[in-house]
Amino acid sequence: MTAPGDGREPHPRRVPEATVVRLPLYQRILAEMLRAGATTVSSEELAARAGVNAAKVRKDFSLFGSFGTRGTGYDTAFLAAQIDRALGADREWPIAIVGIGNLGRALANSDGFSSHGFRVAGLYDVDARVVGSTVGGRRVRHLDDLGSDEPPSIGVIATPAIAAQAVADALVGAGVASILNFAPRVLAVPTGVLVRYVDLSIELQVMSFFLTRRDAGLPPVGAEPGVRPAPEGRG
Repeated sequence: MTAPGDGREPHPRRVPEATVVRLPLYQRILAEMLRAGATTVSSEELAARAGVNAAKVRKDFSLFGSFGTRGTGYDTAFLAAQIDRALGADREWPIAIVGIGNLGRALANSDGFSSHGFRVAGLYDVDARVVGSTVGGRRVRHLDDLGSDEPPSIGVIATPAIAAQAVADALVGAGVASILNFAPRVLAVPTGVLVRYVDLSIELQVMSFFLTRRDAGLPPVGAEPGVRPAPEGRG
């Protein structure tokens, strides 16, 4: 494995969203391979595990630099470190969770944040029965206190749909420019504010789309990373 410098391109190119979505999947695969003791990995092996083709894997990585060696493949640890850097996992990102119901509590108690550079910096709600309580070792504060201390990099909305827009407005007002929305509602935010949606019902509808095509004998279509259409002709 050889790579000039740190492997980064001197003039970064525009990265398609589909590539960004695949990076955490590559990262997870590489982490599993490292735990198994693998020191190198080929684009073909990564492609097989990620459910894409090898050319797409190579194209994805080429957007960030030159990481592989022909005939040898990629150094597993080096590639994982470069993906971590591209994803910002080598930095710390304070997040604020708004809505401390069942979902909010589960997120606040999750151990998965710290391993990827995220840190729960604040918990917020408006319910008097919840405000002042302690969840995951952190005191729940009223939403009106948002932004009074450390400004979060990312706001997480875990409220009912009816409250989501007001929470988004409060987050934007506190200077938050990235929002992860678990509420089943499309948000209106100013230009420049990034919103990502996590909605189980949407994911199930995507799955039912693939299943419907399979059952009708229609040709398979491209799936998002990690979601492969069931093989044709199998019930």
